[in-house]
Amino acid sequence: MEVGSFTKAAEILGYTQSAISQMISSLEKEMSIKLLYRSKRGVQLTPEGEEVYPFIQKLLTQQVLLSEKVTQINHLESGVVRIGAYASISRHWLPKIIKQFQAQYPKVKFVIHQGDYTTITQWISNGEVDFGFISPDAPSGYESELVVQGKFVAVLPKHHRLSQQVSVTLQDLQHESLLLIEEGNFSEPLEAFRQQQLEVDVKIWAHDDDTVAMMVQEGLGVSILPELVLQGTNYQVDLKPLQPTLYRKVGIIKKDDNSLPIASKYFIDLIHQNINSLKA
Repeated sequence: MEVGSFTKAAEILGYTQSAISQMISSLEKEMSIKLLYRSKRGVQLTPEGEEVYPFIQKLLTQQVLLSEKVTQINHLESGVVRIGAYASISRHWLPKIIKQFQAQYPKVKFVIHQGDYTTITQWISNGEVDFGFISPDAPSGYESELVVQGKFVAVLPKHHRLSQQVSVTLQDLQHESLLLIEEGNFSEPLEAFRQQQLEVDVKIWAHDDDTVAMMVQEGLGVSILPELVLQGTNYQVDLKPLQPTLYRKVGIIKKDDNSLPIASKYFIDLIHQNINSLKA
């Protein structure tokens, strides 16, 4: 209709004139409506064609907009990455990885919810975050993907009776006042005690690892913390390796790949690319 003839339309679109005629015939057959007729003045709309033509124009406009939006998303010219993480991941992993990501996709925004294994799982369930970091051993109802694992260490006040030892066992810590990070429905240190059938007395639970470390520094008890938590800190405490070694696992959970926004998929890919430099 824009150019006034089948021949001109065929030239512009790169088809033969007969191919364009067949397309129109197929469309008319599908709709059971006669859309066009030829006259001395060229191609004209039938009365029925005049009624549907505005809808076809809108349909084509929306198709173009959809195509542009898909291209925009695939090039990540927009988007939000919503992450559920606990404190040490937020502090030690995310700043560097987000910086790398935004160097390539500067218009993508981030929302970070900080919680524990239980709350992060709940956020996944209700759609508040796209994916989250938890221990693969923590009950969640979702398949988890192990990203990396690191070591736990015993954290002791300065001049503690165990500070002279080369390493510390769980039996050594069994009768100490224990300070632990509150991580929801699962605790790696507590699980390790249970596996060795050792009963312990947890005096203080705290969500923040800084709080636990400072309380140990003040002599309120001992703790078992991930090495990552103590990285780059100046707490006045003694750190001792655990014997046998207790590992801390970091995994990623999400509902499924089909419901994951493209920006979050790309961000998870970047995490995998950085695995060798990540510590747990």
